[in-house]
Amino acid sequence: MALSTVVTTLIILVVSVLLAGVVSYFAINVTSTRVQEESLSLSYQHIWVASDGSAVGAIMVTNAGGRDVVINKLAVRGQAADWTTQVFADPAQDPTTDIDYAAAPADPYIQATGQIVLPSGSTVGIYVTSPDSIGLNDIGTTAAFTVFTSQAMYYKETNVQAYV
Repeated sequence: MALSTVVTTLIILVVSVLLAGVVSYFAINVTSTRVQEESLSLSYQHIWVASDGSAVGAIMVTNAGGRDVVINKLAVRGQAADWTTQVFADPAQDPTTDIDYAAAPADPYIQATGQIVLPSGSTVGIYVTSPDSIGLNDIGTTAAFTVFTSQAMYYKETNVQAYV
């Protein structure tokens, strides 16, 4: 008789702890499966400088995350590219093919008018004509591309190459 109160209290305590654990597990499971993360992969980055000093940058951006992404800004060596004059995009870029200088920026690349929408699982090739602060003296040094979205910024370095 004396132990029945203690056993009953222990049973109620164990059941309440288990119930709290199950509710916590369920809440974490529901929120983690509902949240889709943004994840961009930057590849095939190049910056070429021709013998006349003109420069062109190119990078391929693949959306590997589970949500659509809007690219708000693109910077080369910390200098933002002007969307209306410098940025060209090919939304049908083959993710397995490197970007070529000869296509800079020719068909199928089109002038970007502002932000670039990148659906989940898709790839876009981006050219930046005349990136600021890149010239003949930069050949052989490193420069970085920075891609900005509303959630994050993605950074990738490359060597500046001579184009002859």
